[in-house]
Amino acid sequence: MSKTTINTLLQCKSNKEKFTVVTAYDATFAHLASAAGIDVLLVGDSLGMVVQGQDSTVPVTLEQMCYHTSAVKQGNQGALIMADMPYMSYASPEQAIANAAELMQAGAQMVKLEGGAWLVGTVEAMSERGIPVCSHLGLTPQYVHKFGGYKVQGREDSAAKQMIADAQAMEAAGADILLLECVPSELAKTLTQSVSIPVIGIGAGNDTDAQVLVCYDMLGMNPGHIPKFVKNYMVEGRTISEAFAAYNHEVKQGLFPAPEHGFKA
Repeated sequence: MSKTTINTLLQCKSNKEKFTVVTAYDATFAHLASAAGIDVLLVGDSLGMVVQGQDSTVPVTLEQMCYHTSAVKQGNQGALIMADMPYMSYASPEQAIANAAELMQAGAQMVKLEGGAWLVGTVEAMSERGIPVCSHLGLTPQYVHKFGGYKVQGREDSAAKQMIADAQAMEAAGADILLLECVPSELAKTLTQSVSIPVIGIGAGNDTDAQVLVCYDMLGMNPGHIPKFVKNYMVEGRTISEAFAAYNHEVKQGLFPAPEHGFKA
């Protein structure tokens, strides 16, 4: 089985071919998802909520992220592994480099940071040292207390313009890919066209270069509130492997997300 690399994802964008991302927190789910054709496995700090039962991602530690990244590496069948840098683990460039190194040594091939232009210096320093970076914009869950809840971002003209500027600043600083969460579909389309690096969306419409979902959400295993952008693929007697394959197919064929999964400005 061929391995997905950053160059693979850049080629997808260049060829206007969609790629797929799901979260994974252990070896079993990593094996099932990657064997079904998923291109990128995100070891998300969402594990704080879906695995640990926390009310946000804030309590998740670097040690926990390294543990789960290592487990995902053991089950991976060729997907690119991206790991979240947890809350306050990249407050300075020096701290970011040291903590990213731990995640890379645990098995990550890319790390993800939440935030915009204030991270330019950090992303530059990481890129210079060979650490691939994904910049997470829009609804950034580590900012939940600052936002006052989980809300769609970028609806105001000024906020939309700032997000596009942040995306372009991140690309210039050396970010390899972007992730947009819960932003209006039209803004996501404009932003995706404004950068040359791949853009992953979640609750960001169907015009991004890729889609990501939390594995428990797409498998119908979320006992609480179901976000608007989620689709349950565990239907019609499918196995987990078949559900991952169906998601992979629908994203790459442009069938998911549908308009009802997105947000308006």
